[in-house]
Amino acid sequence: MNSISVESLKELIPMINIIDIRDNYQYNIGKIPTAINVPMNFLLMNPANYLNKNEKYYIYCEHGSRSLKTCAILNNLGYDVVNIVGGYNEYKLLMHKN
Repeated sequence: MNSISVESLKELIPMINIIDIRDNYQYNIGKIPTAINVPMNFLLMNPANYLNKNEKYYIYCEHGSRSLKTCAILNNLGYDVVNIVGGYNEYKLLMHKN
């Protein structure tokens, strides 16, 4: 399964599909720019409603563990997904350093 660091992701943000699988309230507090919110349960129950097998998606949660599991399941279903290591917390840390 593919993974990407937040540092590497930073340069790609305007050009990629990013999905935040956290709950709506977490997403509304803060998100990675351009990310859309599809809570994990919705995404896993019916991925065809949200994903196209011909596109690549970068997926994150709060810390990276739920997105890692989600990516493993979606990869097994034939979707091209990449886990964002460390999730939103890692993104916030990186942004505060810069």
